[in-house]
Formats: sequence, C-alpha cells, structure tokens
Amino acid sequence: MLVKVKSRSMNMAGIIFFFLFALCFLLIFSRFLFIQVTGEVEGEDLVAEATSKYIKSSILESKRGTIFDRNSNVVAEDTSSFKLVGILSDTVTSNPKAPQHIVDKKKTAAILEKYIDMSESKIYRLLNQDDLFQVEFGTAGNDLSFQLKQKIEKEKLPGIRFVSKTKRLYPNGKFASQVLGVVRDDATDGNRKGILGLEKSLNNYLAGKDGNTSFKSDVWGYLLPDSNEHRIAPENGDKVYLTLDEKIQTFAEEAMNKVEKEYSPKKMFVIVSNPKTGEILAMSQRPSFNNNSREGLAKGWTNVNVETSYEPGSTLKSFSLATAVDRNVFDPDAYYESGKFYVEGNPAPIKDWNGGVGWGGITYLEGVQRSSNVAFTHLLGKIGEDEYLSYLKAFGFGQKTDIGLENETPGKILYTYPIEKATTIFGQGTTVTALQMIQAESAIANDGKMMKPYLISKIMDGDTNKVLKEAKPQVVGTPISKKSAEQTREYLTTTVTSDVGTGKLFNIEGYQVSGKSGTAQIPDPNGGGYLTGHDNYLSSFIGMAPAEDPELIVYVGIQQPNLNGALGSIPVAKVFNPVMENSLKYLNIKPAESNRLKTIHVPDMKGENISKVKEKVAGLGLTPVIIGNGKKVSQQSDHGTLIENEKIFIVSNDKTTIPDINGWSLRDVLKLENLLDIEVKVKGTGYVTNQSIKADTVISGEEKLVVHFKPRD
Repeated sequence: MLVKVKSRSMNMAGIIFFFLFALCFLLIFSRFLFIQVTGEVEGEDLVAEATSKYIKSSILESKRGTIFDRNSNVVAEDTSSFKLVGILSDTVTSNPKAPQHIVDKKKTAAILEKYIDMSESKIYRLLNQDDLFQVEFGTAGNDLSFQLKQKIEKEKLPGIRFVSKTKRLYPNGKFASQVLGVVRDDATDGNRKGILGLEKSLNNYLAGKDGNTSFKSDVWGYLLPDSNEHRIAPENGDKVYLTLDEKIQTFAEEAMNKVEKEYSPKKMFVIVSNPKTGEILAMSQRPSFNNNSREGLAKGWTNVNVETSYEPGSTLKSFSLATAVDRNVFDPDAYYESGKFYVEGNPAPIKDWNGGVGWGGITYLEGVQRSSNVAFTHLLGKIGEDEYLSYLKAFGFGQKTDIGLENETPGKILYTYPIEKATTIFGQGTTVTALQMIQAESAIANDGKMMKPYLISKIMDGDTNKVLKEAKPQVVGTPISKKSAEQTREYLTTTVTSDVGTGKLFNIEGYQVSGKSGTAQIPDPNGGGYLTGHDNYLSSFIGMAPAEDPELIVYVGIQQPNLNGALGSIPVAKVFNPVMENSLKYLNIKPAESNRLKTIHVPDMKGENISKVKEKVAGLGLTPVIIGNGKKVSQQSDHGTLIENEKIFIVSNDKTTIPDINGWSLRDVLKLENLLDIEVKVKGTGYVTNQSIKADTVISGEEKLVVHFKPRD
C-alpha cells in the first residue's frame, strides 16, 4: 500500500516538472523568436549595438574655404592652432623615470612664462591644484601657433601637452574687418559659421562638408582581415577671390590708424574703387576690430560704409553740378549774388557757409569752387525740381547697390516740401551711404557710365578649382553724357587748384585731382535740429585721379574729430592724400600732366629781367608763357612747387597782351583769367581750339575773352 502511494507521488512530481520545463522552454523559445524577429532587447537595437561595438568610424574634418585678395594673397584661411594643457595627476605615469605628469612645478612655471602671456606666479598657482587631473591656461594658452608649440616642446617639460584644433586665421589682423567678418562655432550643431561680413553672406560657399571613415573591427578594435574600409572624403569649402588689393587696403588702414590716434573721431570711413570697373580696392572704417582676437568687435560690428546712411553735405554737389552741366544750364561765367537765398514760404534763408555773408556777386564757377549753397539753390531753379529728382534716382540714390554684404540700407531722398528740395541739392536732409557715393561718382569719372560696385571677383570649388561664380564689370546706368562727365571733372578740378577752392588741401604733388569736399551737419539724436559746436560735423572729400582719365576714386569721411580749432578738412586730407598718392604710385599710374613725378620749386622773380627769367624758367623744366613786351617781371602766376613742363605765366611791366592759348587746358585758361583779371567765357570741353581775342593783342582788362574747347581725338 505504501509503495503504491509513493509511486503515485513520484509520477505527479514528474508531471509537474515536465510542465515546468516545458513552460520554461516555451518562454525561452518565445523570447528567442521575438529577439530574432524584432532585433531588439529591452528597446535596444541589437544590430545597432553590434555596429557601434564592432564598426569603428571617425570624422574627416573639412577645411573652410580660403579668402584671397585680387592678387591671390590670403586674407582669411583655416589653420591649425594648439591649446596648452598641464597634466597634474600622477596616475598617468607608469614609469617614474619617464613621468607623464608635471613633476617640477616651479621649473615648469618659470619656463612657460617665457612663451605665454602669463606670469610665473600665476602659472605656479595653477599647477598647485593637486585635486585636479589637468589644468588649462585660459586665453594665454589658447590659439598657440605651430612654431610656438615646437619651441615649448623643445624644453621637454613632463606633463605639458597640446590639443590641436582648427582656427580661422586673418593674417593681417585689423584689415577690412567688417568686410571679411568673423566665424564662430554654432551653438546648435557645433559647426563653424560666419556671423559677420562675407564670412556670413558667403557661408554656403565657404563652409565645407565633413567626411568620415568606417570599418568592421574585432572586440579589441582592430580591422578584421576580410573587412573593407568605407571612406567618404570631406568636401572643402570654396575659394573666394576678392577685388580688394592687400597693398591698397594697407595704405587705407595705416592712414586711418594715424588719424585715429591724433584726432580720436567718433567715426571714419574710406573706400577706394576703380571707376572703370566698379571694383572695390579697399574698404575700411573706424571703429573697427581685430578679426583674430576680436578686440573691439562690440563697437565695430556695423559696416558703416554699407549699413549706415547719413547726410553727405557738399560732396553731393558733385552730382548736382553734373546734373546742371548735363541739362546745359550751368554757365560758369554767369553771375549771381551769393550770401543768402529765401525759399518761398520759409522765413529763414539758406545761407552760404560763411554765416550768410557770401562773397558778393560772383560767377557760378567760383560758387562751385567756394562750395556756395546759394549757387546750387539757384541751379535747382534752372534744372527744375522734377528733373533734379529724376537725376538723383538715375545716380542710384535711394536704392541699394546690392554689393552682397548684409544689412545694406538704401538711404532716403527727402524731397517733399520746397525747403527739402532746396537743401537736398547741396547735400542736407537727404541721406546716402558711402557705397552709393562711390557708385554715383563712377559716372563722372567713367565718362557717364555708372559702374556697379562689387567685392567678389570669383568663387572656385575648393577641391577641383572649377569656377563656380565670376563677376564682370556691370554698367548700371548712364545718368549723364560723356561730354558732361568730362566737363564736370574739369570744373571739380578747379575746387582743388583754385586759390579760393575748398579742396586746396587735397592737391597731390604730381597728380591732378578732381573732387569735392563736404562739411555736413549731424542731426541731434535727441531731436530738435542739428548738433552745434566746431567739432560736431562730418567732414569728407570724394575725389578722383588723374583728373583727365581717372583710374581711382577715393572717398573719405571723418565724423566729430577732436580738432582743437583746426579745419575739419585737415584730418580728411591726412587720409585721402596718402591713400590716393600711394595707390597711384603702387599701380604705376602716371601723372596727368607729366610723365615723371619730378617737381620744381618756383622762386619769386618779380623785378628780374624778362629774358633771363625766361631762360631760367626753361632751365628749371617749366614752360614759360610771357605776357607783354616789357623788360622786367611785374607779376607771375605761381610761387612754390610746380610739376615739370607745367606752364608758368610771366607778366612784363609793359602793356598786357593775350598769348596764343591754342591747345591749352581749362585749368591753364583759368589761371590766365585770374592773373589778368579779365572775363573769360568758356564754350565746350577738352582743349582750346579757338580764342576770340587774337594772340599778342593788347588788352585793357575790360574785354571778354571767349574760348572754344573740343576734346582731343
């Protein structure tokens, strides 16, 4: 009986164990089947896990595109820099005879002080933080060059290591800073992106695309024998070639540095362009910043040449004059009463810059030379208000130039009320940008053809050198005729050469400059009119040279310098003159009136014998023009410095006669007019082909000399 009970119990236990094992097997099989079908364990993808464990990959970093000047000089490029690190923990050292951490902290600090901008005591304090694994040295230990890294490595300091990283390098430092811009790591994806200037606007071209390499490995990370390496090569950023000329840009930067140091202006700008093509050869400003260190970036963020509009003052008269010439309403010999002009409906008159005193009844040409507001207000009536507005638009004012830099402003033509129309013609009320002025000036310099300004010459693929984009000179308008442009240049030349010209300071020895100065009032930021005080003006000059056939335009503006009672045009000349002269010489552009830069000092010869003076002057290399038949010199046209072969007028103490002026330039005729004090009527442009008073005719001073000009073939 007992045996049967025991046997029955064993059978029951066996059945239970059978079902338990069967259930376990079913669960395990089901789990295995689930894993096989889904490829997941607790939400983790096994294939991905195996791939991450046995497929090794690494990033192949691309190179950001290099930016070059017009002569292929690098102005922005990627380069390797190094960060200095000091290992403090002795856990990295396995062999005491070859330590991998800093052992002698005093010695290390003393040696590092020679190479980085940090004192020995501060370095020593950093190295005495025993609770840290490693230390860094802040900005003093960042962005170290390869050469400096090599020097430190030669000291063989245990525990001193370097971390390599890619850095954007601007070889010239503070150099066209707002044009080039800067780069920084993006907070979202870590990629480097341009945040200013061309680095930003051309980021899609400049930014490369990283590649990668991957291969299958064993558990220790070694390449499996039958595994193939998979490599996606990086795509480097594209190469950008600019129209900027490194040398001319340097001329501009150096001149502005000197003026900034001497006068501390609130703002300055300078642009140099080729009027025949529209290429921008230099563009700079103050405040500015160093592209490498970014020192001054907060104050110099805005590109004032493109993003800032302002009232230009009398430099706008260049285009008002060109308009009057083109409309055939500018008579240089006609007279008007200077001083004040009353606009209908406005009790306060428009005044000339000398407080409204004026210079009495003077010719319109003298009005241009003296920069008379009243002269130009009279000209508005001759041109016509609607016609003048159409010329302003034809010159590109009130419109963006679309040069390719961000945040360009179009300025605003303020031209609704009669007083606004009157003030606009002499540069007050209406606002412009420096770049618009450069574009408009190209029409006067380039025989009526207005050239679109541009900075980017071409863009090439960073790997294949295939040209992706290339700019060509582009005519964007012909606001005036060739004849009008030539004549306007001649009139603007006299603002520099005339004794009463406001541009006398901008005369450059050996070259003839044509241009216009300006002194613009600055609107009060708190409202209520304009700022007052001797220093609260924007002084400027826009000029071209050589005047007969301009190769360069230079535009300089300086706002609110500390003048200490000096003329506002003085600091402007200290930028314009060296930039223009050095650039002309660098480009090997010959002077307008001589083949060499030789200059000659002219002595005072009054009272000397005419025949001896004639011989002396010719011996000096000048061209004497004798007026009269006397034996002694009573008057001469010039003292000081003249260019070789230039005419000098010698008046005798006898009856005054008119010389043969056939082939003379307008400048020479105007010098004769001032010397003899006779009225000269100019017709046409170019060089003298006919004169109303025959040569050697004795004159009394009451005659009118009519002179006809024609361009040379």
